[in-house]
Amino acid sequence: MYPAYETRNKEIAYEYKDSVHVPPHLHEAIEVVYVIKGSVELGVGKELYHLNEGDLGVVFPNIIHHYQVFAEGENTAIYLFIEPTLFTGFLEDLKLYCPENPVITKENLQSDIVSAVKMLTKIDAEKSLMSHAYAQMILAYVFTNVKLVEKDSVKDDNLIYNAVSYVATNFRESISLENMAQDLGVSKYVLSRMFAKTFHCNFCKYVNKIRLNYAVSYLENSDISITELCLECGFDSQRTFNRVFKEEYKMTPREYRYHIHAGMRK
Repeated sequence: MYPAYETRNKEIAYEYKDSVHVPPHLHEAIEVVYVIKGSVELGVGKELYHLNEGDLGVVFPNIIHHYQVFAEGENTAIYLFIEPTLFTGFLEDLKLYCPENPVITKENLQSDIVSAVKMLTKIDAEKSLMSHAYAQMILAYVFTNVKLVEKDSVKDDNLIYNAVSYVATNFRESISLENMAQDLGVSKYVLSRMFAKTFHCNFCKYVNKIRLNYAVSYLENSDISITELCLECGFDSQRTFNRVFKEEYKMTPREYRYHIHAGMRK
């Protein structure tokens, strides 16, 4: 899995899965992780937080974070992704602040919050009012039970953090390894080795994966033309866009949109 500026095509999405190593990434959604079995490590800034079975972790929008798994055996968790636009009263705070400690332990977690998390994995998409109510219950609990600090205080001023942030900000433009290295004040060879070691891919694949994530969201949720989308995502030509997209998804962007919309009509 490549790190990416992730996008989701629903106001509330979830994954119920075995926890795995996930490299540094960020997204616009509020991420909630609830450990069902085993444990997982949540990295935010310079800190690594341990979550045991029954613990809850919360990551606010646009905070770079990662996951690691050290425990053997089964390590299962629910991962919720909630769009901040659902919480108009909290939008300003979500932009400026984040939890000082993103973990609420099992002992300090109310049972109705656990129930709300689990219910969000069971509610049909059509029942949006009910799912919004459960999501708001979770966020209200976080705001009243977790100490918040300014987001700048949890930033990690290292190369990995700066690289993820740089690409997330500039992927829609024409960017190169050389220009990025110059802007970050490091050697392009150091930067290249960092991508290979940390993200297991080269710079171009990393940027293209982020662009593709962005493109998929538009294909699923808008009628923007393929030509416009290609430029909006930062690709220099539609030919390149089609080639990179097909390498990843085994179909062209136009075919992907057709399959998504055909599935929605069923």
